[in-house]
Amino acid sequence: MPQNTLRLKSRLNHLTYLAVLITFAIVIHTVEAALPVPMPVPGVRLGLANIITLLTLILFGLRSGLLVAVLRTVLGSLFVGGLFGFGFWLSFSAGITSCLVMALLIILKKREVFSLISVSVIGAAVHNLTQLAVAALIIANFSLFKGYYPLLLLLSVPTGIFTGLAAHYLEGVTGRMLKQAGSAPL
Repeated sequence: MPQNTLRLKSRLNHLTYLAVLITFAIVIHTVEAALPVPMPVPGVRLGLANIITLLTLILFGLRSGLLVAVLRTVLGSLFVGGLFGFGFWLSFSAGITSCLVMALLIILKKREVFSLISVSVIGAAVHNLTQLAVAALIIANFSLFKGYYPLLLLLSVPTGIFTGLAAHYLEGVTGRMLKQAGSAPL
């Protein structure tokens, strides 16, 4: 097969996998927004769509991870009915920031400085901190940090552990599927 054809096939496979991952992330985002989860802090969710962002970062790198985070937030908010509302800006900014931090930590993970679980927990903590900072900026009330951040930090540990475990499991399953399909992660 000519080199250009192989490159085109590889690119098409990559885009197909990204489309599937984005779809999963949007569905999880939308379903999670519709489910009432009893949490001690108003508006807090489990962040299950972050499993897909983390998995994408592991398999395909920062550029693809950012694409998943952006499209999941924008399209998920569109489907839920909150596009460009208060919650959108919290989710969008936190998704981008935590994606960037997790991408950096994944580089360190490859050097065996961090585990995938610790990458996920730190990503969840950064996500919560970013949402709180953006909320405080929007409503011009920085006393939110005093009341909410310790609780949000505490909540990021179990959700980050779950997200990290799920991403670890899915990394193995997806890696095997990609290998069988003849398309290695980028």
